[in-house]
Amino acid sequence: MKVVVCVKQIPDPADPGALDPETRTLKRDVKLILDESDSYGVEMALQLVDAAGEGEVILVSMAPNGERSGLATALAMGAASAILISDPELVGSDALTTAKLLATAVKDQGADLIIAGSESSDGYTGVVPEQIAGVLDLPSVTAAKSIEVDGSSIKVQRQTDGGYDDVTCPLPAVVSVTAGVVEPRYPSFKGIMAAKNKPVEEKSAADLGFDASQVGWAGAGQEIIEVTDAPKRQAGEVIEDDGEAFTKIVAYLENMKVI
Repeated sequence: MKVVVCVKQIPDPADPGALDPETRTLKRDVKLILDESDSYGVEMALQLVDAAGEGEVILVSMAPNGERSGLATALAMGAASAILISDPELVGSDALTTAKLLATAVKDQGADLIIAGSESSDGYTGVVPEQIAGVLDLPSVTAAKSIEVDGSSIKVQRQTDGGYDDVTCPLPAVVSVTAGVVEPRYPSFKGIMAAKNKPVEEKSAADLGFDASQVGWAGAGQEIIEVTDAPKRQAGEVIEDDGEAFTKIVAYLENMKVI
């Protein structure tokens, strides 16, 4: 079984850096790490391959400056190889352009299953996995909390607000997994050392058949006009217990239309 996992390498959330004043986007000239949400997808893929008894997990990522630190983590977890899309012309690419690039890189892999996280920790668009499915004309299942391969199809428990839906989907397919569905393994020392020798194929936009007018700011269907700080949280109302505090709390909740 061959599983491709789309992973994103992001600035460390503990020290995300700063915004570029010209592009109003997050600077990515620092060491990048594997997005935590994608580590669940990597672990899910590894478990599926283990259950199948044969196969491999291939990573596909898009990052600037040939950055591979996050890929190294996923390779150390057990992925067999990686494809890195990196090109200065890609700066400013929107979600759809990103999906088209990833889909093109995935297409030639002959994957039985493509897995991605539901959304990245630095973008939160939540649309790229479904856009990849659209570009590849493949079925898509979102918010998966478990995946079971059954011959030429998969059985997925899709998480909902009230529980989960049982979904059956033919392969190949694109599945986005929710955070916390599995416990990602920690890379062992042996895995870390082995990762150094695993192949990482780097591709540019031109390698994937895209020209400068189709990617980056030139190809983006959006423009960032302004970035502002989120409003500071206001101090809450303090209600002292004078024997009638409950009536004040009830009145407060009624005013908020909570009750």
